[in-house]
Amino acid sequence: MKSIAKILFFITTIVLFNTSISAQEINDKAALNGIKEAKGVFLIDFTDVKTTAFYLKIIEGTHAGFIKQDVNPDLVLVFIGKTVKYLSIQQDEAFEMENEEDLNSIQNSIQNLAKLGVKLEVCAVATKVFNIDNKTIPKEMSIVADGFISLIGWQTQGYKLVPIF
Repeated sequence: MKSIAKILFFITTIVLFNTSISAQEINDKAALNGIKEAKGVFLIDFTDVKTTAFYLKIIEGTHAGFIKQDVNPDLVLVFIGKTVKYLSIQQDEAFEMENEEDLNSIQNSIQNLAKLGVKLEVCAVATKVFNIDNKTIPKEMSIVADGFISLIGWQTQGYKLVPIF
């Protein structure tokens, strides 16, 4: 009988502990205090397709997090380096078969972010270096002459840099 009471006490303690943890509101109130609009420019420079797909989903969540906390997100994504290879809608057949899920996720994120009003820019220097035909970059994205110049321009306009690589 004592062991049943101990088990019930243990279960009750766990339930109450978990309830109090989940009842705590997790937010960014302190950082967003008094902010109505957040201007951010993301420098995106990844060397693999899986990381690119993962972080684009994270950025979709960041946009949603701003909205949920009553802050208007004004976001720009600038893609440089090898990452531009994963944006193309025309992939090497073997690479595409091996990475189909991540490539599809990237294309879905591009469409979702564009629908949300996120500006998506691709560095023409990078497309040239990595032999990517600019015509294969999704129509939702803008080709800019130089991603570094774009980053400096956005920052000069008050956008805060978020480097992810």
